[in-house]
Amino acid sequence: MSLMMQEERLILVDEQDNKVGIGEKMQVHRQGALHRAFSIFIFDRQGRLMLQQRAAEKYHSGSLWTNSCCGHPRPEESNLAAATRRLHEEMGFNCPLTEVDQILYRVDVSNSLVENEFNHTFVGVFDQPPAINPDEAEGWQWMTVPAIFAAIEQQPAQFTEWFKVILGHFGQGVIQQWADGLR
Repeated sequence: MSLMMQEERLILVDEQDNKVGIGEKMQVHRQGALHRAFSIFIFDRQGRLMLQQRAAEKYHSGSLWTNSCCGHPRPEESNLAAATRRLHEEMGFNCPLTEVDQILYRVDVSNSLVENEFNHTFVGVFDQPPAINPDEAEGWQWMTVPAIFAAIEQQPAQFTEWFKVILGHFGQGVIQQWADGLR
């Protein structure tokens, strides 16, 4: 585990996303404490979603497919600034991002950790291959929204738990609207 990750601090929140404290990243995930997070969905102009395959060495959910990028704002960062920073750190590009919704969820992930998140959902459009950071992602691909839902139905174990929860919460129609709205 990197020193940076050990020292990373997360914003603890209540169910209305009001800040209630600060916690060390691994401790927060071990305890399942509610914290602020974000998920980014990058679409191309054809309406396909960029999926990220998490690096095998990640502290949880390694090698699983998920949304384009996700992470946690630092205590001094806005959600948008954090999302912009992580998109560049993980996928090697920047593009305008727009927050479209929020979702509250709690899911068990690998290594006995819990993602208990008040998650801000961002969308953006980008039409080029990313320059992925191999410490963060081992692969990527474009997929249509219907193909993603079909793949999750056929092979759910290949996808992160939070990605399945987010897609299930919003549904195929809303996700497709996000894609169509960016064309």
